[in-house]
Amino acid sequence: MKVIIQSRRTFRLTMMAISCSLLQQVQAQQTTIQYLSGKDKDHTINWDFMCSAGRNSGKWSTIPVPSNWEMQGFGSYMYSRDNDNPEQGFYKHQFKLSPQVKGKKIIIVFEASMTDTEVKINGVSAGPVHQGGFYEFKYDISSLVKFGTDNTLEVKVSRHSANESINHAERQSDFWLFGGIFRPVYLQILPPNFIDRVALDAKANGDFNMQVFANVNSGQTIEAQVADLAGKPVDKAFQLMPGDSMLHHHFGGIKLWNPEQPNLYQVIVSIKQGAKTIHEYKQRFGFRTTELRLHDGFYVNDKKVIFKGVCRHSEWPESGRTLSRAIHLIDIAAIKGMNMNAVRMSHYPPDKEFLDLCDSLGLFVLDELTGWQKAYDTVTAVRLVKELVVRDVNHPSIVIWDNGNEGGWNRSVDRDYDLYDPQKRLVIHPWEKIYGTNTKHYPDFKLLNQLLAEKEVFFPTEFMHGLFDGGHGASLSDFWSTMMKSPISAGGFLWSLHDEGVVRADRHDSIDVQGNLAPDGIVGPHREKEGSYYAIKEIWSPVQIETKKLPINFDGTIPVSNHYIYTNLNKCRFEWKLVQFPGAKDKTTNARVISKGVAATVSMEPNESGSIKINMGNAFSKADAFYLSAYDWNNNEIFAWSWAIQPPKKIGATSNAVVVNTAITTKDAGGIFDINCDGITYHFDKSTGFLTSVVNAATTISLSNGPSFAGVSLVLESFKHSQQGNQFIVEPVYQDSNHFTVKWIFEKGKLPRLSYQYSMEKAHDFAGITFNYPEEKITGMKWLGRGPYHVWKNRLEGLKLGVWQKDYNDAITGERWIYPEFKGWHSEVYWATVQNKESNFTIYTTEENSYWQMLEPAKPAGAKNTNTSPAFPGNTIGFFNAISPIGTKFNKPETMGPQAQKNPPSVTRVSGTLLFDFGVK
Repeated sequence: MKVIIQSRRTFRLTMMAISCSLLQQVQAQQTTIQYLSGKDKDHTINWDFMCSAGRNSGKWSTIPVPSNWEMQGFGSYMYSRDNDNPEQGFYKHQFKLSPQVKGKKIIIVFEASMTDTEVKINGVSAGPVHQGGFYEFKYDISSLVKFGTDNTLEVKVSRHSANESINHAERQSDFWLFGGIFRPVYLQILPPNFIDRVALDAKANGDFNMQVFANVNSGQTIEAQVADLAGKPVDKAFQLMPGDSMLHHHFGGIKLWNPEQPNLYQVIVSIKQGAKTIHEYKQRFGFRTTELRLHDGFYVNDKKVIFKGVCRHSEWPESGRTLSRAIHLIDIAAIKGMNMNAVRMSHYPPDKEFLDLCDSLGLFVLDELTGWQKAYDTVTAVRLVKELVVRDVNHPSIVIWDNGNEGGWNRSVDRDYDLYDPQKRLVIHPWEKIYGTNTKHYPDFKLLNQLLAEKEVFFPTEFMHGLFDGGHGASLSDFWSTMMKSPISAGGFLWSLHDEGVVRADRHDSIDVQGNLAPDGIVGPHREKEGSYYAIKEIWSPVQIETKKLPINFDGTIPVSNHYIYTNLNKCRFEWKLVQFPGAKDKTTNARVISKGVAATVSMEPNESGSIKINMGNAFSKADAFYLSAYDWNNNEIFAWSWAIQPPKKIGATSNAVVVNTAITTKDAGGIFDINCDGITYHFDKSTGFLTSVVNAATTISLSNGPSFAGVSLVLESFKHSQQGNQFIVEPVYQDSNHFTVKWIFEKGKLPRLSYQYSMEKAHDFAGITFNYPEEKITGMKWLGRGPYHVWKNRLEGLKLGVWQKDYNDAITGERWIYPEFKGWHSEVYWATVQNKESNFTIYTTEENSYWQMLEPAKPAGAKNTNTSPAFPGNTIGFFNAISPIGTKFNKPETMGPQAQKNPPSVTRVSGTLLFDFGVK
């Protein structure tokens, strides 16, 4: 008598895939996998193909499978709206089955295909057309196949679904819309009695519960053995008890799964007939427990979780949604490299391999049913929830299910997740207040504070919308510090990981990001790192050091806080260095290490604060800067902090002497006043008071139109010059001299100095001293300051104090991916050398915390508002004491918190000195 332990759910493949299209046997009692397609974008198999419309349509050729046909030269590119696109793809492929597998069950599996997919085997339908573009589906084709000879697989894929709710949910969305069989296709070959799938709940207390869905005969038993990943059993095997539908066992001394220590096990499930194994099935899993505690927080393993997360699309510029293990690893490395612990699958379930890697490398995952802003109809939603959960239920990384996005929720299926998930994980509606959670998207700073005063556990599933160079790291510090003060905060998810750019063959292989719709990433389409990447890395570092400036009596004590959830800081290592910087004329940019060491290990539990002690000896007073780096137990750098020891006056002083020492001469002719000091001539326009050019022994340097007061129109009242002892003074006097004064000081054997003072009566975007230099003559810059990325007033984090070199580029963040960008403001600058086609020159400042402006970043062509194109003083160079903030796609800077406000009026006059070295290069 045959006994069926029946499931209403579809089978999830969890066995190792075999990389060939011919039949391969793993072990006699295990499932055999025969690939009909390739495994990923880099390992494909050509099938016969014809596209019905668009490029290269109406004729049979071949196409690599898996792939999106748009990325292979067929059809048309579509973003956001499919517009009833009639494109259909017709596929044909021949395959053989060994006569040895006759009598076994043959299942064909499609991991995903966009969108409506009709499958035929040898001219006969394999089953109903599958609808839904991101979900795994399969057919039992045992009765349709032939053995020892060719079988014909025919597949018709329609981009536009016959089900309008699917089109609304999947194909009227803020992302690229592709067509094709974009994930692998393979056969599962099973014995007549087999284990279809399992669904398990392995709790943090060691309780293990597992549903087994299998086809067994009378007299056969189901047995389970839990082992580590090397195959070593952790306890005795246990069997399914008669009359029970679930296997139960309790384990002691197990290691729990969490993203900081992603401990994994495997369960080997077998159908036994006496001592004989009929079929064997393996499933990886982790012991862990998730729960939402109302009015409190989200907990994993009894520890309150703070999500430091990002939303991720499954996409690569050359291959669309067909990815590879290498790309998954790149993305996970980028995510964890920013000290994130979570990722949201937006807005569809990802490749299975990505989830496997989240399990093994350690990330919390929010897995999402598609429904961008419109929901599936109920019949469709019921089916697709089943397909989603059945495939992904056993991943310990998945801690929450997302039922749609921003209104794309079919509320009637919220409880359907529990039908297939014995863990009964939390189901949320991203953007909605529901079930004790509030995941509101894109609050400004005022709304953020209001939401944190409510009772629902708050974790925005999208915030800090990162359009172009705005959002992400900008104002994140204000948002995060406010969120961390609230007892109901559970963190949040930035939008989004990468710019969604695709290579357009119809546009000379350029990358298309659809104006301002898709350049939302912290990294570029090929995962190029923007400045926000490093700002996030510091703000979300689990090792927090709040010291912004070393105290005068610094004794090596550094206050530290542990922001890990599960890990004691005694697992981390702290290395330190004392360094001296090269000068502006030195060829190297490398700092010289004069002392280094490793701090003593410190024991500090999560949420505790304390300090580490550095024993630096006498080297501290000789150093220019102090570096401290933290490393985790896998030797990954958590973050590297740097602090100045010496002020700009001292560091710049060694470069301030000149070799030539001649008399100072002047010439006053008409509207031009010239002064020659140490063989260099300075030309001044007497009608404006501005420098117009500089002539050294080699050439003319086109530095002009300064010193100007950034953003202020100056009217010259008088032009004064005089000899005062050993110094010659040039002093333009302006009508608003109460707010702005400048004075040039020339002295033999010393660099010319520009002394300035200014004040601002009103709040202002920026304040500083500027000059013009022709952009077309600039070739690069070298500077001592924080780098290598430019900054905004509300995004100063993440950078390192050092000497940096950048060649000229005209990158626009999110449109031209050459990073770090050349133009913009740079922070804590001591000196900057303008490298050019005429003669390099260096400007020094004597003031701390100065910003250096290098030209003006171009505004993105796709920009539709000024939120992410802040006010700038023009295409100039100069030193500033105040710069402007940047906003996000949906929020102006002034709505984003304290750091993003305009600079306040000057209480006292700002004063400073600049020194100029125009010596021959």
